[in-house]
Amino acid sequence: MASASPHGCDERDAPPGLAELLIRERPALLRLAQRILGNDHGAEDVVQAVWLKLRSVGDASAIDNPRAYLFKLAANLATDWGRERTRRNQLLAEHYLWGPDEALSAEEQAMAQDELQRVLAAAERLPEPTRTIFRLNRLQGLTQAEIARRLSVSVTTVENHVRAALQRLANARIGR
Repeated sequence: MASASPHGCDERDAPPGLAELLIRERPALLRLAQRILGNDHGAEDVVQAVWLKLRSVGDASAIDNPRAYLFKLAANLATDWGRERTRRNQLLAEHYLWGPDEALSAEEQAMAQDELQRVLAAAERLPEPTRTIFRLNRLQGLTQAEIARRLSVSVTTVENHVRAALQRLANARIGR
């Protein structure tokens, strides 16, 4: 009879070698996911997704280096998770900036156009490196961790610049 792992996973669902390896490497996998995502949020979900993916592995003996496989799988899932988070954030930002799609009157269209011009002008006036970081994050879809690595700054620095940019654009939107 299979037993449940100490982490709440049923070991009978994944190939035994991979299940044991996942349990043993779980702290390192969490740290890897946290580094890729730039914070703790989502790392547990990524490791859980690794577990679910392992359940679909039929023949674990065909994997030459199970540890490398496990870490590559976690890195790929964390990257995917980060991209999905960025996409969701972009959709939310668009929704909050522009509101739901609906037919606008001529006056509303003019006001929206004015609002858009204020936001675009504010985006152009963002100081460096805030403008570059905002562009990389919101327009090119890089995660904050990817930007931090690219610019050799901390993730906290990236978060602060993105937050400052969003605040300036929100202020421009309402005419401050």
